[in-house]
Amino acid sequence: MSTSQQTDPLIGRLVDGRYRVRARIARGGMATVYVATDLRLERRVALKVMHSHLSDDTVFQSRFIQEARAAARLADPHVVNVFDQGQDGEMAYLVMEYLPGITMRELLREQKRLSIPQTITIMDAVLSGLAAAHRAGIVHRDVKPENVLLAEDGRIKIGDFGLARATSANTATGQMLLGTIAYLAPELVTRGTADARSDIYALGIMLYEMLVGEQPYKGEQPMQIAYQHATDSVPRPSARNPGIPEQFDELVMWATERNPDDRPVDARAMLERLREIEKELGVYPHVVRAPAAGVVAVDDGADSGELTKVMPGTFTAPTVTETVDNSTRLRLRSRRRARRGGWLVVLVLLLAALAGGAGWWFGSGPGSQVGVPDVSGRTLDEATTALAAEGLTAVPAQDHSRDVPVDLVIRTDPGAGARVDKNSAVNVIISLGPASHDIPALAGQSLQAATTSLGTIYITPSGDPTQIFTDAPAGTVVSASITPPGGGAAVDCSKGCTALEGSTVAFETSAGPVPDVAGKTVDAATAALSAVGLNATTTQAYDDEVAEGRVIHIADKDGGAPFRPGDTVTLVVSKGPQPIDIPSNIIGMTIREAVSTLEGLGFEVNAGIEDGSLPLGFKYWDVYKVRATNPKAGGSAPKGSTVTLTPSL
Repeated sequence: MSTSQQTDPLIGRLVDGRYRVRARIARGGMATVYVATDLRLERRVALKVMHSHLSDDTVFQSRFIQEARAAARLADPHVVNVFDQGQDGEMAYLVMEYLPGITMRELLREQKRLSIPQTITIMDAVLSGLAAAHRAGIVHRDVKPENVLLAEDGRIKIGDFGLARATSANTATGQMLLGTIAYLAPELVTRGTADARSDIYALGIMLYEMLVGEQPYKGEQPMQIAYQHATDSVPRPSARNPGIPEQFDELVMWATERNPDDRPVDARAMLERLREIEKELGVYPHVVRAPAAGVVAVDDGADSGELTKVMPGTFTAPTVTETVDNSTRLRLRSRRRARRGGWLVVLVLLLAALAGGAGWWFGSGPGSQVGVPDVSGRTLDEATTALAAEGLTAVPAQDHSRDVPVDLVIRTDPGAGARVDKNSAVNVIISLGPASHDIPALAGQSLQAATTSLGTIYITPSGDPTQIFTDAPAGTVVSASITPPGGGAAVDCSKGCTALEGSTVAFETSAGPVPDVAGKTVDAATAALSAVGLNATTTQAYDDEVAEGRVIHIADKDGGAPFRPGDTVTLVVSKGPQPIDIPSNIIGMTIREAVSTLEGLGFEVNAGIEDGSLPLGFKYWDVYKVRATNPKAGGSAPKGSTVTLTPSL
């Protein structure tokens, strides 16, 4: 044991009362990996422990927990199993499947490039595992040779889901460069978004490297490589290695298209094409044997350069043939004749082997396993009892659910129907109810933008929005109220609020402004209002400015409420200027008194005509009196009209 092993304080420690640490096998920038013994299940496991200086960092803790949850959701022979995740004091850890062997990176260092059978064998397994992840809605985000594990017993698995994200989640993130730059998809460089097709791009780069022996892009600075991913097309592998079949050229080019829409939609689509190529070439995946005396190498995305060292060796895929020639067939027939005399001995040995196999099957093999019962929808106590009846131990955990009521079981891990050893621990996931989210102000957003943003957190409209006429553009949200799942009092979310997933929202939106019909004829105004869904009725009023028969304005709705489509509005139509009474006592007034009185009422006065012919000078205004008026005194005339005075001595 090295000095670093001896001085490691975790060596020999019992973690969480269950995992006895035996030796350190890998160290990276975020975590150290140890081989440990699970004392409860008596098996060797890989224990991934977060570095102490990161234990207080919520981002790294979140990645740790996310890796456990993402990988634990997958049940595929080509994905590294994650058994457990926990916290021992300030130490966060993951418990993973222990796989003695090497990584594909170490294989590439030794062989530089791989043969076609080796490439098919590894890619078939990796695509199978990644297809299971994509089918479960998980994007790996860090596909690279360091995360492909080649076990001594021939198993090939993909691991390290520390950067995984759910495909239904928003994957735009400032952490877009956490993955290894050499395998980064163009959309991660330019937009910071990733989906299953981003994993396909990384697989295409990895396939190129397996066939050619080096990566397609090189640069002194990481951003130089990232720029090439975003702007260049990956060259054909056969340009560097002429022995590569055309089918692999096409597969690499398809997987590394810069536009994600031009790539395979997910790993399943790429796997189907690979298997077509296998049939075309007559080369199929073979059993793989890695060099002996290796241990699992776990890369945590930190590029520490401290991967586990293994014994040198080669990695080959044996050729398999089922052809039997005549001479071989004759030799086999002769040997069978020679062995016929010992058939009784063989029979006895066979029966003994069957008896021993049956004992193993039912004692410690698959026959000793039990199925996990379906306890979804039950309480924790009921689930614990049901699992105990099968010899299993319930370990409670929690998660949010929009469908399962609070304190009832959502699911188990392993899932219902899975076969596990007796006395195994089964995680029982208890519902916390729907998750809550802080929602920004909805008023002022477009209806489409508000509906889309709420849809990402599973809040849906309760029906068509109502409309009112406002000065805001048509389709703008005026107000919004959110009703929690299952009913209850609605909450006004116009200026922002906190709401639960599964809630419903009622929108009130703007129908745009009421048309301006002032000065229009009644017919023109009615047509303009009808075009926006408003009916019209009329009333009349005098107006000094608006001509008779033209619309003065629209009367306000009772109470000052806004108009809605389908409402009836009242058009106030002008009757022209309001008539003013001409005082009857004008008769007998002096001209000056009459002029002053009539002008004060808003009339124009014509006082310069005497007997209808001769002008009357101002000097006589205090002498002459009004004998008659036109219009007649005691009648009325519109304001501003002219009243003519007839004077007399």
